[in-house]
Amino acid sequence: MNRVTAFCRSLAPREAGLVVAALSLVADQGSKLFLLYGAGFKDMLPGKAVPVLPFFNLMMVWNPGISYGLFPASGWLGTALLVVVSLAAVGFLGWWLWKSTSRALTIGFGLIIGGALGNVIDRLLYGRVADFFHFYGFGYDWYIFNIADLAITLGAIAIIYDVLKPETPPESD
Repeated sequence: MNRVTAFCRSLAPREAGLVVAALSLVADQGSKLFLLYGAGFKDMLPGKAVPVLPFFNLMMVWNPGISYGLFPASGWLGTALLVVVSLAAVGFLGWWLWKSTSRALTIGFGLIIGGALGNVIDRLLYGRVADFFHFYGFGYDWYIFNIADLAITLGAIAIIYDVLKPETPPESD
């Protein structure tokens, strides 16, 4: 673990953001490939639960919209619009990542970029996004999501952290 930590600290913030974007994209697409084709979820009835833990199921859901199923795309035009908007956001965040010197900010941008690209790939391949992870408990249900959604959420948290963290005063000689 010390080598991984040392490697991460040796990266410039921009490089760290790009590495995180690539890792989140690979983790998202790898998990989707495994669950869709390795575990056979592609042919599973939508909404059928596979219990894993008392608070966690794997469940196949095809999401035609964005997070929480908002703005569902109907037809190829709606899907194309979501792809274009997502790619525009990725371009803007990529530009911002490139300009930033804050490690927390670039990691946040990297997570969002990787997650957004993972969901764009789904839209291009399937016309909708594959979601699998369902947490619940104590009478509450969380929406069904994927690794890309998790990366986007963690990226937003990293950006909020960077904005809200106290400024560190410069060291005086």
